[in-house]
Amino acid sequence: MEKNTIWAISLSTVVLVAFFAVQTFLFPKTAQPSNGAESASAQKTESQPQENAAQASSPDSFLGEASDGSAEIVEPAEENFVIETNKVKATFTNRGGDIIGFELKEHFDRDTGKGVEMINNVSGTNRAFALSLGGVDSQIVNKVFDVKVDEANKKIGFSRDFGDFKLYKVYTFTDDEYLFKLDIDIEAKEGFSGLNQNGAAYSLRTSPQIGPRFNPKDRYDVREFVAYDVANEKKFTPKAKNEKNWSWVSVAGKYFEILIEPADSVETLANLKLVAPNKNDERSNTQLVFSRAAGSPSLKDSYNIYVGPRNEADLKIYAAADKNKWGLDGKSYTESLPTSGILNWLEIILRFVMKLIYKVIPNWGVSIIIMTILLKLALFPLTKKSLEGTQKLQEVQPKLQAIQAKYKNDPQRMQQEQMKLYKEVGYNPMSGCLPLLIQFVVLWAMYHLFNNYFEFRGASFISGWISDLSSTDNVMTLGFNIPWLGNELHILPIIYLVSQLLYGKITQNGGTSVGQSATQMKIMMYAMPIVFFFLFYNAPSGLLLYWTVSNVFQLFQQLFVNRMMRNRKVAPKNAKAATVFNNKKNKK
Repeated sequence: MEKNTIWAISLSTVVLVAFFAVQTFLFPKTAQPSNGAESASAQKTESQPQENAAQASSPDSFLGEASDGSAEIVEPAEENFVIETNKVKATFTNRGGDIIGFELKEHFDRDTGKGVEMINNVSGTNRAFALSLGGVDSQIVNKVFDVKVDEANKKIGFSRDFGDFKLYKVYTFTDDEYLFKLDIDIEAKEGFSGLNQNGAAYSLRTSPQIGPRFNPKDRYDVREFVAYDVANEKKFTPKAKNEKNWSWVSVAGKYFEILIEPADSVETLANLKLVAPNKNDERSNTQLVFSRAAGSPSLKDSYNIYVGPRNEADLKIYAAADKNKWGLDGKSYTESLPTSGILNWLEIILRFVMKLIYKVIPNWGVSIIIMTILLKLALFPLTKKSLEGTQKLQEVQPKLQAIQAKYKNDPQRMQQEQMKLYKEVGYNPMSGCLPLLIQFVVLWAMYHLFNNYFEFRGASFISGWISDLSSTDNVMTLGFNIPWLGNELHILPIIYLVSQLLYGKITQNGGTSVGQSATQMKIMMYAMPIVFFFLFYNAPSGLLLYWTVSNVFQLFQQLFVNRMMRNRKVAPKNAKAATVFNNKKNKK
């Protein structure tokens, strides 16, 4: 072998040996796990020292990167999971073990063409039923949890080891109901004193915004907070302050709500965080957050959570243990329903009558019409007196004006003469007050009933025209906007306006008012209906249907009273003429 060849082989061997030695020293080879489970276990083992360090500072530090600034261990991939019953379809994320979708399968959303979605405005930092380790202003837990799904029992559980403690969230559902259970367990490890940030262990929140889509420009849509104190049997609107005595809280819309009731063993803090919607922003949140008081290192908490229709049928079943599958008894969830206050008793009666009518004629629009007519007939004796009084007052207008002119400098004498005139014609100035008061009371109860009655949602009266009594009768969408009305053409408000103008015209027909009095009557007759037309143009069809039918029926009542009054005038004249004729005949 040549000398140069030997040198080349020797030098190459030295270079290769040196290369592998340097590589082994600077880039040691990591032992490969035998399977995926061992890999996951290794990741958890490496992450524990970082999370222990975070715990040493504050609960909030669990949520971010390691405090020493080193690269964060790669989390498992985020995944979604679904639990479905015959009523709901709930979608979960393993990030935080939170709900990101909750579809009500039996309630249609005309805007989306699907079931009503109750969980809206979800973001990476705000999800439904997310936990914050600490007070109401703490960031939500954003770690990826381990997941266990039990489809047969409609249960899903999430768990995460945070070093000093383990956190578990378990959701349990059942068919035929909108209420589910959320169990939260904090399992403390040895030496852990418990979660405590200014007296709070953790905080729980509702959805960022409840569905369906909230339109703040719709004056008939609502978002409100409701709370109930079981001990004092008191319903109230919670404020963002020390609301100490509440048993359950709710975020409610017009037809749907999210209600949370902690178990008796769960001690909640007084302060609540209420996020009210911005009336100019359709994407703004309406959310409630409350804190669980710090206690023992390990906690086992349970919550009843209702996410569904805001109606009596689905809420009242929790008042009796044999009516629901959870065995809940004596629950006052129906107190979350909207009421008309002191007139709620009347609303209950009206609703009962309307249900009876619906059983005979299963059309809620027809039920509204029939009940309106029945109410008008029941109130007709009082209405008749009021209309007769109005007619008599019109007849004596010239004499009243003469008295006012004659005694304009003597108010006391003017009043005496007016009362004397009223007595002569049989007019009682107070006769119109009672019927108006009763009608106002009924009107207010009807307004509240028709504007909030859940059964009207999606209920059709006349297909193709009024397909939803809880909404407007949109018959056409225009290519331009009408000031104060928008670009939708509604026929029912126009019919309402015409009926109101006709009623006003007939009521004032035959009046002899002049001057300022006549001007005021014309304003009342024409201006007020027009104002109400603009106010109620986008009102629910059920409400406008009631007012329109009421106007039309009252118009016929007015015509009947006018005719009756004319007959009374003609009768005495005929009687007098007959007496004169008989006297002349007797003289002959």
